[in-house]
Amino acid sequence: MSFIRAYLRASTKEQDAGRARADLERFAKERGLAVAAWYEENESGATLKRPELDRLMRDCHPQDVLLVEQVDRLSRLNEADWEKLRADLKTKQVRVVALDLPTSWQAVSDAGDEFSRRMAEAINGMMLDMLAAIARKDYTDRRRRQAQGIAKAKADGRMRGRQEDAKRNAAILAMLKTGASWNQIVAVMGCSRATVAKLAKRDRAA
Repeated sequence: MSFIRAYLRASTKEQDAGRARADLERFAKERGLAVAAWYEENESGATLKRPELDRLMRDCHPQDVLLVEQVDRLSRLNEADWEKLRADLKTKQVRVVALDLPTSWQAVSDAGDEFSRRMAEAINGMMLDMLAAIARKDYTDRRRRQAQGIAKAKADGRMRGRQEDAKRNAAILAMLKTGASWNQIVAVMGCSRATVAKLAKRDRAA
């Protein structure tokens, strides 16, 4: 007996990993199926080190279905890591079904003869590899554009890094001049000893 295991992923804590849950439930319900287990996490798709994906793979049995909204929810991996994940899926005999990959939908249907199923699996495998490659390219392109934007902002003087708390630092210097100990300053100002040390060194130099 096979199970449908739905995988939901978002890249950051600020994003809603469960956003596509209703779409996956609707997809399964339209085919008279139910999702047996949900795996939801906020992790980068560019890494294989994802706790919920690992748990899903451990839970899977032969012929289980790994259901995702889009292929990029499963992978933005580089070629080597994608090949490893694909090999693990094949070893476990897990079928990937993605809402954005119609050729994969037959995996949740018993329709068709052996030849048709094998042809569909071959085409689906090729399309899955293609969409995984596109997802990786989109990831690397966005990272490159982000780095270029940061570099340009720095060159234009629009990124100055974290600004000092001038009022707090003035108060720390004032306490240093009165002879207060570093421990007293840390306790009163709520700063770190490293901050006190930096300001003390700057004051001596001045």
